[in-house]
Amino acid sequence: MTTFPILVDPDGATVVSLRRHTEADTERVYEQCVDPLSVEFTTVPVPYTRGMARSFVTEAMPGGWESDQEWAFAVDVDGRFGGTVSLRNEGDGRAEIAYGSHPDVRGTGAMERALRLLLGWGFDTLRLQAVVWWADRGNWASRRLAWKLGFSFDGTVRGYLPQRGGRHDGWVGMLLAGEERSPRYPWFEVPTIEGERVRLRAPREDDSPRVVELENDPLTRRWNFLPEQFGDAEARAGLLRAREEMALGERLLFAAADPADDRFLGDVSLFRIHRAFGSAMLGYSTHPDARGRGLTGEAVRLALRHAFVPADEGGLGLLRVAAGAAVDNVASIAVLRRAGMREIGLERRGVRTGEGMSDALRFEALAD
Repeated sequence: MTTFPILVDPDGATVVSLRRHTEADTERVYEQCVDPLSVEFTTVPVPYTRGMARSFVTEAMPGGWESDQEWAFAVDVDGRFGGTVSLRNEGDGRAEIAYGSHPDVRGTGAMERALRLLLGWGFDTLRLQAVVWWADRGNWASRRLAWKLGFSFDGTVRGYLPQRGGRHDGWVGMLLAGEERSPRYPWFEVPTIEGERVRLRAPREDDSPRVVELENDPLTRRWNFLPEQFGDAEARAGLLRAREEMALGERLLFAAADPADDRFLGDVSLFRIHRAFGSAMLGYSTHPDARGRGLTGEAVRLALRHAFVPADEGGLGLLRVAAGAAVDNVASIAVLRRAGMREIGLERRGVRTGEGMSDALRFEALAD
């Protein structure tokens, strides 16, 4: 049986400590476990009772220590229970990290401090060599914490994580002994950029109806290779994939919106961002009712300007952005030229459209 330590981080607006669970934690454990986010992203039973919470703090958590199967701590924030963090023993110097917070602790930074205490103890005292992190796909709060702590992101495992009789897609990452406990790569947040007639902002789920209209428009389908069926599910799946790429620092997706009513007009994407080379590709699309008014050109110019603004001034700090369009896509080529991009050549069969492979004109823009 591993000796139970008391771990304290006094440096902050609050004192965060890791301690044993006690029966006095029962009510706040219950509150945490019936919270909608806990229900959505953890395996807590539904319905959850106060009796279950009492058994959790008086039996399950102490039992993990007695068997050395799970080293779990109550997170104490200024004398109140704030959640649970644990290392689940996988043997051979390996453990799985797990954590869940009470709703009133979320967003305060207390869980990050608690997890740093936990990882320090795990690597230094238990001599762990590798800690794995799992989360349901879409659990952005968990992923953000793992990113801050230095975990790698090693992919999405389909249909693997169990939850109340079903299985969910899971995200997985690793932290090894001796690795820095700080982010490995930038996590791109979409800024709001105001233009004269266009606003660039973060894409949202409520844009989906107009995204579906755009993607099913005949002109969009002519110039893009798209799924035969594109509905709300495909729009939401595409947004999730874009957010995953932004969380890896590989893409920045803007929604172009009407400044008057914030209505979705199209999108502009900087993708295949290569930080070492300072390069990216540019793509864009326009809702049918926003075409022919120069709005896409303005949106592209705003995105390009942001791409070249130095990173320490809030931009991406890129050196080069490239783009392309099918040789017959006159409207798209005009957008690129009006945005100041320079034509650099012809690529044979360089793009796949809805009608097959097409030659493509290639363009570039360089930082000043």
